[in-house]
Amino acid sequence: MDYQDYYATLGVKRTASQGDIKKAFRKLARQYHPDKNPGDAAAERRFKAVNEANEVLSDADKRKRYDALGANWDAYSRAGEGGDPFGPGGPFAGYASAAGGARPGGVRYEFRTSGDAGQFSDFFNAFFGGMDAGPGAGRSGRTSQVGHAAGGQSFEDILAGMGLDSDRAASRTPQRTSYEAEAEISLEEAFQGTTRLLEAGGRRLEVKIPRGVSTGSRVKLTGKGPGGSNVVVVVRVAPHPVFTRHGRDLERELPLTLEEALLGAKVHVPTLTGRVLLTIAPGTQSGKRIRLGGQGMPALRGDERGDLYVRTRVVLPPNLTDEARDAAQRFLALVDQPDPRS
Repeated sequence: MDYQDYYATLGVKRTASQGDIKKAFRKLARQYHPDKNPGDAAAERRFKAVNEANEVLSDADKRKRYDALGANWDAYSRAGEGGDPFGPGGPFAGYASAAGGARPGGVRYEFRTSGDAGQFSDFFNAFFGGMDAGPGAGRSGRTSQVGHAAGGQSFEDILAGMGLDSDRAASRTPQRTSYEAEAEISLEEAFQGTTRLLEAGGRRLEVKIPRGVSTGSRVKLTGKGPGGSNVVVVVRVAPHPVFTRHGRDLERELPLTLEEALLGAKVHVPTLTGRVLLTIAPGTQSGKRIRLGGQGMPALRGDERGDLYVRTRVVLPPNLTDEARDAAQRFLALVDQPDPRS
């Protein structure tokens, strides 16, 4: 059974913070997700390895046990090459076997975990609850057959006997598997808030997506998935044909006629909440940026709103008649305009 270096799998240092681990996992999970790599077996294996590493390192108790065992993981790996590491002389002699049974007089302890243990490696299953599932095991729940210790020993007692440390509560707390799904919404839906019907593990769920979300926002449904598992919905906001988003601020282009730009005007500007009347000053140049306060996206929390920035674009009249060209020449002869390229 090969040793799994979960830190190397996520590309982080052993001293990485939980935030660093979370960031690394999200990046790799997006990169190797089967939906983005259809039919790519290597990407699928990498995706499973990334999920397994995150399953351990994102859980404080599992990470503590993983780090505490330290060199003993390596000893376990070496012993596994030449025989049964749970057998006589092995680094885990006297403890539960990798097959899920118990040695005579040996220790049996119990974990419960959600999800399909087949998605994880033998290395993970042997120590984090993925061994022999027994009847009825499946995606909705799984019980490892590594039951109670003879003489009342618990998992932390086992670790203590190996000179290691563990949080007593961790071995008794069920760990939930999180199902991850993606929901694409429009900018208008991100502005107003919306709902989506999604499927997770064969269950259909209605997800309420709050206003103000952006691409990458995550909506967590605690205990709503199969077997009481969590469901995490990653939001993607589709590009908009008119508005460009920068955080809570929006930007759009506003075409102006030559007359409006030269002489000034009042023009209607469409926003996500309706039209507003904007005063265009005489002599407005193409490319001028005008701020409309409070017409941007709402904050994810609170009542604050971003701004809308309008960028003007002067549209010249096409197909001038001879009469119009003559009039334009007479007009331009009266205009004192310096060379804009000088």
